[in-house]
Amino acid sequence: MIARCKGCSDLLPEDMLRFRYIESIFHDSCITWGYEEVRTPMLEYLSLFTSSGTLTPQMLKRVYSFLDWDGWSGERVVLRPDGTIPAARLYIDNLQEMEVARLCYTSNIFRFDETGKKSRENWQLGAEIIGVTGSEANAELITLALETLSRLGFEDVELRLSHSQLIKAVLAQLEPNADEQHKIFDQLLDGDVALMSRLEAEKPELFRTLKLLMENKGTSAAFLKNVMAMAGAAGGDLEEPLNDFIAGVDVLDKLGVSYQIDLASGKGFEYYTGVIFHLFVNGEHVGGGGRYDKLIPLLGGPDKPAAGFALYLNRLIPMIDAEDMYDMVEEKILIKYEGDNLKNAYEMANLIRECGISAELFYPGVDTAAYGWAVTVKAADSYEVTDLIEDKTTEFKNQAEVICLLSGEEDA
Repeated sequence: MIARCKGCSDLLPEDMLRFRYIESIFHDSCITWGYEEVRTPMLEYLSLFTSSGTLTPQMLKRVYSFLDWDGWSGERVVLRPDGTIPAARLYIDNLQEMEVARLCYTSNIFRFDETGKKSRENWQLGAEIIGVTGSEANAELITLALETLSRLGFEDVELRLSHSQLIKAVLAQLEPNADEQHKIFDQLLDGDVALMSRLEAEKPELFRTLKLLMENKGTSAAFLKNVMAMAGAAGGDLEEPLNDFIAGVDVLDKLGVSYQIDLASGKGFEYYTGVIFHLFVNGEHVGGGGRYDKLIPLLGGPDKPAAGFALYLNRLIPMIDAEDMYDMVEEKILIKYEGDNLKNAYEMANLIRECGISAELFYPGVDTAAYGWAVTVKAADSYEVTDLIEDKTTEFKNQAEVICLLSGEEDA
């Protein structure tokens, strides 16, 4: 047996059924909100992620990079470690004339994990809105993500909000280096006792402010106003990000969207410039996003504000109940035939397919539980249609009657 690469997974037929089910609902939701589907290549130049400083050194250590031997001047390329940055590059390369672009996509991303215990290839469903600033665009993305999860049958979705500029404003007082700020934030979230003791001893006032922001959680704009009042004494440039944060949650309040303000949920804020949001189902982190107003100009594009989110397919797939896919199973039809009616069976299957319904020839050993109907071709003027879910069989004398039943039409 040849083992698969560590940290990588196969997606079996049942996984792919769930994959396509989730993807189709996400895609349908995006289309109805005006988003257009795009696809970026799996390989991108490493410079896309380094020259602009869009990824931290810690994140860059996790990319898969190698030389693309295009002659002797090959450039270093990477398996994309992120979905948003390639989407921003796609916009700059192809769609700059669009004042407002709503884009959606399915992509796999690759990040090295030295333990081999975490997945190194992850599938994402992404949506980006480019050319729109303000809290309304953030709210649109959050609502679109929540709608998708609701249509997938998830009722208790937890929305956690943070703010990248607020995190940076607080951390800047502890550490001026941006890369070190990311490192400190991650260490604090990981409960690095030694670091916390050192910070508390060196800068007690700032450390108390940081703990105040990270440990307290709220569910309204009033909470943030109280935080502003309490944190004001600590100084720093907190007022502007707090006001932006308050404007963001005000819009969600008007839309009746429930949320929890949790600054600690802002982990991974590399290129974000404003509100960050994360989505949880039964404690599982299933998606997130935020504003990245500086990313497109950093990549050499126009000064366009933008925001986006991604849903994590690998985590959603095991959470989808098979019952949620009954409609897809019901549409699958198995074609059987008796005697020398193979040609008639092919004709029957083709007619069903022309109606946009899946029709497959039966072979011994096929598990009929994966199908909604079976059509048995007994002769050119004799057909049996079996409802495999209800275990009910009906006889017909011609193909048109069979098509009427399967397509839901009442009359032949």
